[in-house]
Amino acid sequence: MESQRARQIVSSPDEIKVTYNGVSVWIDKIHDDDRTATVHLRQAMEERSEVAIAELKEH
Repeated sequence: MESQRARQIVSSPDEIKVTYNGVSVWIDKIHDDDRTATVHLRQAMEERSEVAIAELKEH
């Protein structure tokens, strides 16, 4: 995924399905470097990870 699309998803009022390594995630924040984002699993709100935006997939 490109960082511009990730920013659009974060600001969208719609629920857009995104996966990371085949697991459904929410994008919480796009980092200033435009290469990484903080995400969390849809089931576990507490557990957050920093991942490469390029590894996120929109479905």
